[in-house]
Amino acid sequence: MRVVVGSDHAGFELKEALIPYLKGFASELIDVGTHDTQSVDYPDFAEKLAEELISGRAERGVLICGSGVGASVAANKIPGIRAGLCHDTYSAHQGVEHDDMNVLVLGGRIIGIKLAHELVRAFLQAKFTGEERHVRRLNKVLAIETRNFLPRRT
Repeated sequence: MRVVVGSDHAGFELKEALIPYLKGFASELIDVGTHDTQSVDYPDFAEKLAEELISGRAERGVLICGSGVGASVAANKIPGIRAGLCHDTYSAHQGVEHDDMNVLVLGGRIIGIKLAHELVRAFLQAKFTGEERHVRRLNKVLAIETRNFLPRRT
């Protein structure tokens, strides 16, 4: 499995600590940065990570910012990205099994390396079930991505 990893400055230390572990799961690991602790903007790295997934150069992504919230919000704005902020192993594997989640988002200032390892393992080893109910729900999510939402007139 080809995996892409990215972070902002607040997630840099966790990203660097996770890279050796990720290499144990990935046939190829793509690191889109950041590459130090200089202040940067998380949407830029969410977009870089998403580009690797959308292009097919990677199959799953791990994205890290300070809390995980901002990176999750940014990533989920990109059509084709299904990012889940997870701090428990159930959500990390169930998000893939039921929702075909393709990006695991972590809070670098929230969790430690041991839990991060558990979450990554659960996420990368999980497979989408393909069950009819999950496919039906995923198709509804995909349809939302194509809608043109306009402000409601009151």
